[in-house]
Amino acid sequence: MKNRILKTVLLSACTVVAASASYGLIPYKSFQDPKDLEREQLISSKVNQYTNYVAPAQPAAFSEDMEHTVKSGENLSTIFSDLNLSREDLHKIIHANATGKQFADMTPGQDVVATVNAEGELEQLTYAKTPFETLVATRHDDGFDVKLLSKKIDYQVSSAKATIQSSLFEDGVKAGLSEKIILKLADIFAWDIDFALNLREGDEFTVVYEKLFVDGKEFDTGDILSVEFINQGKTYTAVRFEDNQGHTGYYSPEGNSLRKAFLQNPMDFAKISSHFNLHRKHPILNTIRAHKGVDYSASIGTPVKTTGDGKIVFHGIKSGYGNVVEIEHGQKYSTLYAHLSGFKSGQKVGSKVKQGDVIGYVGKTGLATGPHLHYEFRIAGQHVNPVTAKLPRSLPMDNAVLAKFKTQTQPLMAALQKAKGDALLAKN
Repeated sequence: MKNRILKTVLLSACTVVAASASYGLIPYKSFQDPKDLEREQLISSKVNQYTNYVAPAQPAAFSEDMEHTVKSGENLSTIFSDLNLSREDLHKIIHANATGKQFADMTPGQDVVATVNAEGELEQLTYAKTPFETLVATRHDDGFDVKLLSKKIDYQVSSAKATIQSSLFEDGVKAGLSEKIILKLADIFAWDIDFALNLREGDEFTVVYEKLFVDGKEFDTGDILSVEFINQGKTYTAVRFEDNQGHTGYYSPEGNSLRKAFLQNPMDFAKISSHFNLHRKHPILNTIRAHKGVDYSASIGTPVKTTGDGKIVFHGIKSGYGNVVEIEHGQKYSTLYAHLSGFKSGQKVGSKVKQGDVIGYVGKTGLATGPHLHYEFRIAGQHVNPVTAKLPRSLPMDNAVLAKFKTQTQPLMAALQKAKGDALLAKN
């Protein structure tokens, strides 16, 4: 029965085709009877129904994504070699525009995705610089169009309060703070609190800081906005402020900069193993020999920072001191850093350094029983105890800037007081 119907349908279709051909060049649609058009549509549907005819799909354009995670020491050139991509395309991307040059700076752990076509040619290169910034190079004619795509960052103010029981780092982590925020807190009070020597159990701090979100997900912490640290019963308070030149720093509520000419400590979270003592017995020579500095114990490789702005005047080996860096801070002050395992690359005699710059790494070169930093401080050529010496402070801000300071920092100080109150309420 089905075969007879199919034959009838096909025969009718042939009749329609033959009839339409007889019209020659006359526009067929203009003269087609509505009944004939309806019959033709019915025939077409019957043909499709009984032959199960399906129009062939158009072939999709082939592409393949090759993913690569950047490793330490890699750059875009080595990545292109690993993925067998054209060095000519590499050159075109880097020199496409100013944005293209950002591909030259890649961070280990970030992902690169190369999209290639069926011939293996690069069509698009994507590099996620940060959770909110992505570099995209797209092939365009004989070159590449490079753009930096940015997502909106949302800032949320958060706070934490902690009491010191073991160390600033451990108790800060317990309070939910990131390592980044803890290090910033230590930097803010580096001129006033020696966290290696003066921290006591029962000390406490409250910090107001930023959390950063992209697409509703937290990915990092931002700046500390205001913070209070109570050390041995004395209260230190700092608030963030940006001056008229765009320079950001931390100040007391009265507008005095916390940044002084010298840091209290050349390392983060180090412990003093030997104090300044002009009558100390040398541990190796076994003789009475003045110890004209302070020794900080730390593991080999710990970064050592210059405590003030200055110029390197000695950079090399100095007898029992081993590897040494000596820095002049103007005409009156100088510091010395000894027993280093190595120096910061790119620095030499005559190099200018800024307060907090890394100048070397803890070691045990020279006459040393174990890894530590020997740190000396001189005023007018005379050795002084860097822990107890009265160090110069920076200049206060003028009245015009002070007015702006008060307006800008008032809400930050209010947030700090609220965080202290909320913490006390939660404790009770």
